[in-house]
Amino acid sequence: MESTRTPPEAVRHPVVFLGAGPGDPELLTLKGRRLLDEADVVVYAGSLVNAALLDGIGAVCHDSASLDLEAIMRLLVEGYRQGLRVVRLHTGDPAIYGAIREQMQWLDAAGIPYEVVPGVSSALAAAAALKKELTVPEVTQTVIFTRQAGRTPVPERESLRNLARTQATMCIFLSVSMIAAVVEDLLAGGYPAATPVAVVERASWPDEQIVRGSLADIAGKIRDSRIKKTAMIVVGPALAEDSRIASRLYDAGFTHEYR
Repeated sequence: MESTRTPPEAVRHPVVFLGAGPGDPELLTLKGRRLLDEADVVVYAGSLVNAALLDGIGAVCHDSASLDLEAIMRLLVEGYRQGLRVVRLHTGDPAIYGAIREQMQWLDAAGIPYEVVPGVSSALAAAAALKKELTVPEVTQTVIFTRQAGRTPVPERESLRNLARTQATMCIFLSVSMIAAVVEDLLAGGYPAATPVAVVERASWPDEQIVRGSLADIAGKIRDSRIKKTAMIVVGPALAEDSRIASRLYDAGFTHEYR
């Protein structure tokens, strides 16, 4: 569809990098909804973005799935120079595996202003789907967002084997196709075989699928489920079903300054 808006030539709007959230259109922020509704040009991250987010908007929409960086930037830069409202729509939150760094550097070099609007990460949507708190008093107070090394390398100091030594909650992105290697590294790093694991495919989408298990059996369960991509691996003792530890924040005898 074509935009009918023709902003005055002198008007220049910053390019917006917008987090679309994990999939459910209602998990887009209010600010994100307004920016999409006002946009003249939207460059979105292919099938990873729920098409329902684009329904009824007046912008010219470009699927970036088949575009390289130069082609994407040409759309953003030309839209800006024409005085149009340009939105680059990324999945989840663009700060996490969003590949926006090189796009921002390109705009910096061209002297073009931009802003980043956060979105709900798929890691948090996965936790919501699991109905789990990722931090549990006396169990873990740390959450690690990471990935298994694959086509994109990972520094050795940040390998799953090294990170597993913390025994923290880990949200492992972009790695379900390598689940056997993930399990091997987590066990080698010190997680017990009984450590609970959950894999959430397409968190918040209508066809969301959850597979639960332990490090001892999750690889086989994922193989049987045929989950291959767009899934979050969550692992750590915070997922234990039998934990009854409660936060002291609302304990009647706990002194506090803020709640």
